[in-house]
Amino acid sequence: MAKIAKNVLIPVIGLVVFAGIAAAMYFNVFKLPENILPARNLTADEAVKKSVDYVNKNMLSEGVTATSKDAKEENGMYVFKLVIQEKDYSAYVTKNGKLFFAEGIPQAISLDTPLAGSEDAKPVEVTKNDKPDVKVFVMSYCPYGLQAQKMFLPVYDLLKDKADMGIYFVNYAMHGKNEIDENLRQYCIQKEQKDKLAAYLKCFTSAVPTAADGTGDFAKCLVAAGVEQGKLSACIAATDKEFKVTANYNDKTTWLSGSYPKFDVEGDLNTKYNVQGSPTIVINDQDVSASLTTRSPEALKQIICSAFNSQPEACSTVLSADQPSTGFGTEVAASADAAGGCATN
Repeated sequence: MAKIAKNVLIPVIGLVVFAGIAAAMYFNVFKLPENILPARNLTADEAVKKSVDYVNKNMLSEGVTATSKDAKEENGMYVFKLVIQEKDYSAYVTKNGKLFFAEGIPQAISLDTPLAGSEDAKPVEVTKNDKPDVKVFVMSYCPYGLQAQKMFLPVYDLLKDKADMGIYFVNYAMHGKNEIDENLRQYCIQKEQKDKLAAYLKCFTSAVPTAADGTGDFAKCLVAAGVEQGKLSACIAATDKEFKVTANYNDKTTWLSGSYPKFDVEGDLNTKYNVQGSPTIVINDQDVSASLTTRSPEALKQIICSAFNSQPEACSTVLSADQPSTGFGTEVAASADAAGGCATN
């Protein structure tokens, strides 16, 4: 859900992902979660206006204005053209005016939730602690979760001895069985071989997948990080059995809204912090995701350092202000906005 026109208008690279989402909505394949079902439906004019107003307020550069045309109802949604600088983009909005989809944006946007870093996002004054507790909740194959892990790693290297810092997992998956397997892998490395996690994640998040299905090169990274694989396999098997991860994946009646397999390994923490999607950043029991104006190592370092009762000397170290790109790889993102996530609403 990155801003559309901070540097470029809606990226064309998102078109394929968007087309899949839109098609699923169009043909009633995608089942909406119950918590976004309408109290009442809006008219087409109301829903489209709400969408365009949101785009203009949150997602466009100064001086650029979106309009709409050709609104109509199709298959239980409102379909319209979003017009930006004389170019038309296909757009959809649910009839209750809660979810918005547009060409080039790879996830649904909740029209009732301000984007992180926007004028309506409320900064959080972080509770201070002698040793801050930092939890970054992700889905391991979410492009924005990968971005958050790349942001996290330099800060972890700097502050790991001063703060309790870790990677945690959203209690459902949106990217298939590969994601569930990878969540288990990373969970167990952190649980039993934590000193190997950073090296593993640096390899996993930076390497562009070579497999045709986009699967991360985890096997190579396990070796590179020196992970004891027998110990890892035993942990994965025990965790899978305890939390019925594979069993729930195979039983679609357990899936969230019938669309997303559960991953309840850290379900208690998801409930405690009301985790909705990937990434969610919690410091000293507070969700600070909306306080990050950019997903750069320096921005994350600053907010963690603000959570110390007495800042350690390491906080004076300046980290990169560049925001990592979404997905795999080592590129820098074109935009400096802290927006975008994988979530059902």
